[in-house]
Amino acid sequence: MRKLLVILLVGLSFLNLTFAQNIQSPNDFLGYEIGTQFSRHHQVVDYFKAVANTVPNEVKLEQYGSTNERRPLYLAYISSEANIKNLETIRENNLKNTGLMNGSPTSTDVAIVWLSYNVHGNEASSTEAAMLTLYKLLTERKDLLENTVVIIDPCINPDGRDRYVNWYNETASQPYDIDRQASEHNEPWPGGRPNHYLFDLNRDWAWATQVESASRLEAYNKWMPHIHVDFHEQGINEPYYFAPAAEPFHEIISDWQRDFQTQIGKNHAKYFDAEGWLFFTRERFDLFYPSYGDTYPTYMGAIGMTYEQGGHGMAGLGILNDEGHVLTLVERLTHHTTTGLSTVEIASKNASKLNSEFAKFFDNSNLKYKSYVVSGNADNLKSLKNLLDKHQISHENPTSTKISGYNYATGKQGSMTVTNDAMVVHTNQPKGKMVKVLFEPDAKLSDSLTYDITAWSVPYAYGLDAIASTTKVSSDKLAEHKSVESLKEAYGYVSKWNSMEDAQFLAELLKQKFRVRFTEKPFTSNGNKFERGSLIITKGDNKHISDFVKTLNTIAQKHTQPLSQINSGFSQISPDIGSPDIKLINKQKIAVLSGEGTSSLSYGEIWHFFEQQLHYPITSINTDNLGRTNLDKFNVLIIPNGYYGSVFDEGNMKKLKDWVRSGGKVIAIDGALRSFAGKDGFSLKYKTSENDSTSNNLTPYADREREYSNALITGAIFKTKVDQTHPMAFGYSDTYFTLKRGSSQYSLLDSGYNVTHISDKTVYSGFAGQNALKNIDQTLVFGEEQMGSGSFIYMVENTLFRSFWENGKLFLVNSIFFVNNNAFEL
Repeated sequence: MRKLLVILLVGLSFLNLTFAQNIQSPNDFLGYEIGTQFSRHHQVVDYFKAVANTVPNEVKLEQYGSTNERRPLYLAYISSEANIKNLETIRENNLKNTGLMNGSPTSTDVAIVWLSYNVHGNEASSTEAAMLTLYKLLTERKDLLENTVVIIDPCINPDGRDRYVNWYNETASQPYDIDRQASEHNEPWPGGRPNHYLFDLNRDWAWATQVESASRLEAYNKWMPHIHVDFHEQGINEPYYFAPAAEPFHEIISDWQRDFQTQIGKNHAKYFDAEGWLFFTRERFDLFYPSYGDTYPTYMGAIGMTYEQGGHGMAGLGILNDEGHVLTLVERLTHHTTTGLSTVEIASKNASKLNSEFAKFFDNSNLKYKSYVVSGNADNLKSLKNLLDKHQISHENPTSTKISGYNYATGKQGSMTVTNDAMVVHTNQPKGKMVKVLFEPDAKLSDSLTYDITAWSVPYAYGLDAIASTTKVSSDKLAEHKSVESLKEAYGYVSKWNSMEDAQFLAELLKQKFRVRFTEKPFTSNGNKFERGSLIITKGDNKHISDFVKTLNTIAQKHTQPLSQINSGFSQISPDIGSPDIKLINKQKIAVLSGEGTSSLSYGEIWHFFEQQLHYPITSINTDNLGRTNLDKFNVLIIPNGYYGSVFDEGNMKKLKDWVRSGGKVIAIDGALRSFAGKDGFSLKYKTSENDSTSNNLTPYADREREYSNALITGAIFKTKVDQTHPMAFGYSDTYFTLKRGSSQYSLLDSGYNVTHISDKTVYSGFAGQNALKNIDQTLVFGEEQMGSGSFIYMVENTLFRSFWENGKLFLVNSIFFVNNNAFEL
């Protein structure tokens, strides 16, 4: 029997060796040495499929989604044959270990490591490294897989990657040119970094506005890995960066997470030291803003890390850097492969400890706030619920009517009366620490020098009243019961106006050729009071619509949009429906600038907003073509954030002014305001901060960066005053919390309408330097300046920034359809 067993074991070993020998290397499969060309996404997918087909007992491939351009998104699960056979049990044991699934785990001795590659499309070395890492795990480091499940996402951003790779492959010299002035080192706008809609997917983990992110989160939350690595590239002169991260660390990050990052970094250093490779740690890349590929996993209990290789889109296949070194793609992918394998190695050595410490992270008993209660606009509450559902965070409804605690509106202790339609989110659930991160009124900041914004609190972002309570608020799960009554014949119908759902309803009506009015003054009809901005759809305006009531009812049911019936144009409290204060909404023809000079991210936010949220058509005008564009074909021109010095030359500026005077409307966002501030014919002016009495020339060299931060506002939240009577502010209260992302300040308009402005220096959340705050009160946030028959609308703050500040989006919609409304068809 023992002899038979020995023969069987030898046979199995030989079989495993045969499989390893049969696995094609990336070089053999691709037909070129990896790193000597950029591989297209389909080639990468084909390689992973080929390997999975060769060793199906050790690799499982799963498609978890598709991109906007229909490229597939895949995960590969790599482990020992026994683990792959037991994969679902391993997954369930991990979730039971955290309390995310009921029951006790049968075993917690397998480490789960998730490696994510190429979130930025033109940081393309990492996807090449993903193929080599897969191959080496299965051929050279199979020992690591006995107690480790490795999950590889070979390309988070296939659309961006192929945009870059296709451009490079058709542009580069053969052999490649190492001179950085060569065209192959200078990507055209918009570059390969973002996805189809030009979003930075590495800032979208928490908000999940993009299809790639939403699909990935669904898979991620099924697994909840112990370690997650996000592979990146940085400038061509930078050595390799790996953990541990820089300060500030968010306060919920455990001592274990901090310590194990250091252990991982030291393990990497061992391999880099042996090769004489340069690297750095503990600088630049902090763990604070929650929407990164390192922070989001960290707040979900993992050891979340960013690895940064020098290169980026500029590097191509090889480039001469400032130190006289030719940095090649082969070198870049080799470094990423090394850290990837090193990560799996140290996870394997600490599998049991990773599991036990991971379970401890989900003990939330020490969190200060036990419940967050939010109330307000029902549609905004629904949007917030949708966000929480993406993260599988539970929420309920309060059974108490008066809640006490920290009041977000005042920034002080207070109370709030709520109905059971409000929402309660408790922190005594497994993902309680992520609840804290998303809801906390003001995240504790250990260092003002951060890599990103320092405020994002979702009650402010969604425009909701909120209380943070140090005691658990009584709550229960109530059934959803929103329904809309069918319409009956009437003179007309009125829709509320205070949310993006209302805006989507209007957009569809206009596309379906309905004639819709809005009121500039409150009125009362049929005993109901209707506020400014309310939409009015009358039978008399829509005689051209066959089966008017039936068609309108179909659209209202589709949007779950309640409509109030009015039986006469004679209002109980004026204005009447025929009043000049109740105006017909024009079916606006909208153009938006794109191309050189435009921030690709800002343009992408606008593009995504219209196509995926408002569902209303726009026309993109390239900045190179502005001079020969017939603006008379448009009612509205949106100018995204950007640098337009050469775009708005004397000729184009005159053209723009003439078009506005004849009735056109310009909406300028963020940096676009620089093109008009202080220029002839505009009342928009910069408001300069008071000078510090101490000359910066006396600041020591080593302290300059920190001193400079005193003049910065790194994404802080301020309360603003709102002129509710202005059409741009319809649907808002008299206060609005804005996310201010920079220190640029503009004086209140002397000639025009100051719709929203900062009225004091109070920072409700986030960091703002002392010098930046000196003169911030009485500065513009949103305003309108009329010129002839048209208007310039100034949006100092970008309400579409990363598409997560939900409460600001209606300002843009109002600007398009309500402000200086010229009701005419082109």
